[in-house]
Amino acid sequence: MKTRSFICMLAGALLFSSCASEKQKEQTITLSGAFALYPLVIKWSEEYQKEHPDVRFNISAGGAGKGMADALAGVVDLGMFSREISQEEKNQGVWWTGLTIDAVIPTISAQNPWLETIKTRGLTRDEFAKIFLYGTCTDWDELLKTGNPKGISVFTRSDACGAAETWAKYMGGKQENLQGIGIFGDPGIAEAVAKDPTSIGFSNCNYAYDVKTGKKRAGVEVAPIDINENGTLDPEEDFYYDFSLVLKAIAGGIYPSPPARELYFVAKGKPQKESVLQFIRWTLTDGQKFIAEAGYVPISQSKIDEYLGKLK
Repeated sequence: MKTRSFICMLAGALLFSSCASEKQKEQTITLSGAFALYPLVIKWSEEYQKEHPDVRFNISAGGAGKGMADALAGVVDLGMFSREISQEEKNQGVWWTGLTIDAVIPTISAQNPWLETIKTRGLTRDEFAKIFLYGTCTDWDELLKTGNPKGISVFTRSDACGAAETWAKYMGGKQENLQGIGIFGDPGIAEAVAKDPTSIGFSNCNYAYDVKTGKKRAGVEVAPIDINENGTLDPEEDFYYDFSLVLKAIAGGIYPSPPARELYFVAKGKPQKESVLQFIRWTLTDGQKFIAEAGYVPISQSKIDEYLGKLK
């Protein structure tokens, strides 16, 4: 009799443990992917848990390519994605929802010997292409006519990422066309650029600027884009000294698109977990109030309505 009671108790405990495990799995949201979206998703997860303390998050950055691959493989609930979704990816059954807008920023070292000249004249799209795509401009003197030859150290991303693809698209190419030393992730490329006075690279906004202060990150400067290509940075193009002005330029369409672009959540088909759907719905409603604070640009209300419709 005791043996039978023990077996019943053990079976009950196993059943309870299984139910608890399933509930925990349902209430855990896993995400991976774009460094561009990572800071905002971290902010969202913290704010969401204040209202939903039973929900857990597992978030990792590794580049947009990883986010898409993980999502399509079903390894994560949501991939964080930071470039235009291709037809090939759509053909594989990817489901997506837009969330916010940011941009890729060309960066140089704050120790660059010709920093003030670069900040005054900017660089044109063609000049960026000669450096990053074609490798035909390899010395700062070729651009600035300083009479003091100094080679350009070019850094790009080694991971498949939205930032590199978007930056390359601005110049008429693809990530695989980009020249330079490959560095993994936004933090890595920002550190490499800061340490090399002759360097040039690119970063997502949140890694070029300190969101709290609105100033550029220590050791990093911006290589301004001479948008109208007149050989000088006009007043309407000179907004890089304060992050809030950069965001305003992105929102107002002054900063080119690309490298400004929309950021997404992606999944293999419409998510089935109710906890995931509820979280996405929150990001498009209550969560939008945290976008500016986190250093991003809101999408339009018409876009929000469109994406909310995909959750029905």
